[in-house]
Amino acid sequence: DVAKEAGCLISFDTNLRPPLWKSLDTAKEMMEYGFGYCDILKISDNEIQFVSGKEDYDEGIQYLQEKYNIPLIFLTLGKDGSRAYYKDLRVEVPGFCQEQVVDTTGAGDTFCGCVLHYVLQHGLEHLQEEQLKEMLAFANAAASLVVTRKGALRSMPEPEQIQALLRKESPE
Repeated sequence: DVAKEAGCLISFDTNLRPPLWKSLDTAKEMMEYGFGYCDILKISDNEIQFVSGKEDYDEGIQYLQEKYNIPLIFLTLGKDGSRAYYKDLRVEVPGFCQEQVVDTTGAGDTFCGCVLHYVLQHGLEHLQEEQLKEMLAFANAAASLVVTRKGALRSMPEPEQIQALLRKESPE
């Protein structure tokens, strides 16, 4: 409440881990609490289905947008990439497939950190489709690098490594 009243941007990563909850009903209740406060939401494909009860991801996101009025929602799709939902825009960027996946720990956190960094640099107002694509491509690339390494913190790539992957994968 204090952060919201002070005009802070609030981000929320649902990060559902069923074994950590006494019940999935409680987990859903707490996730819904977070939806009511956040300006930026990062949610995964299985989490949107869990929360919304809808198999179709777009329908699930629409449910959240209508019920909670969240300005910017990121949907992560694992190796298939990610989507951003902002106002009436829906932008999807494919993932970067890695031949050698070692450990997926930290991929979602890396993705989330990258998109939040972008929002802090560019603001939340007036985002355009090209900016959302740029943001998603960078975050997808970073997350794909993390899965090639063991652990979470030590696996974080440097910005130069992410840029190198983006240059390598971009069409000529």
